[in-house]
Amino acid sequence: MVDQLLIAGVSFGRNCIGIVLHPYEAYRRIVREGSLYELIYITSLLIFYFALASVVKVAAFRPFLLTRQFIVLVSAVVATYCVVICLLWLVGQKMGGKGTLRGVAIAWGYTLVPTVLWFFVTSLLYVVLPPPRTTSLAGIALSALFLAFSATLFLWKLMLGYLALRFGLKLDLARILVVVAVVGPVVGIYSYGMYQLGIFKVPFV
Repeated sequence: MVDQLLIAGVSFGRNCIGIVLHPYEAYRRIVREGSLYELIYITSLLIFYFALASVVKVAAFRPFLLTRQFIVLVSAVVATYCVVICLLWLVGQKMGGKGTLRGVAIAWGYTLVPTVLWFFVTSLLYVVLPPPRTTSLAGIALSALFLAFSATLFLWKLMLGYLALRFGLKLDLARILVVVAVVGPVVGIYSYGMYQLGIFKVPFV
C-alpha cells in the first residue's frame, strides 16, 4: 500500500509536469499506465484548496462554519466529478467508445489541475487585492492580466478534456464533439443548480 502510494506520488508529479510541457504524450501514459492511487493526490490538492477557500469565505474564525463550508464544498466537487465521469462513460459507450472506466476516471481527474489552479489564484487575489478594485491604470492592467491568465487556463483545460476523451474513451474528434454536445447541457443544468444552492458561482468541473 505504502509503496503503491509512493509510486503514484512520483507518477503524479511527473504527469503534472507532463500535462504542461507534453500533454499529448503525458495523457497517453496516464491512460495506459495511470493508477487510481494518483487520484488521492488530486484529491489532496482539492482538499488544500477548499480548506483555504473556506477560511477566505468565512471571514471570522468560526470552527462550525468553517467545517460546514469545507464539507459542503468537498461533497459538491466529489458529486460533480462522479456525475461527469458517469455521463462521459455512458454517452461515450453509446458512441462506440472502447476505453476503460478506470482510464476515463484518471484522465478526467487530471483535467481538474488547471481548475484548481484557477480557483487557487482567484482566492489568493481575493485576499491580496480584495474587491472593489480600482479603475486606475494598475487596476486595469491587473484585470487584463487576470483575463489573459484565465483564458490560457481555460484553453489548457479544453485541451486536457479533449485528450481525456480521446485516449480515455478512444474516440475520434467527431464522436468527442457529439459526447460534449450531449453531456454539456446536462452538466450546465447541474452547475446552475449548484449556483442556485449557493455552492459554486463558477462550475467546478
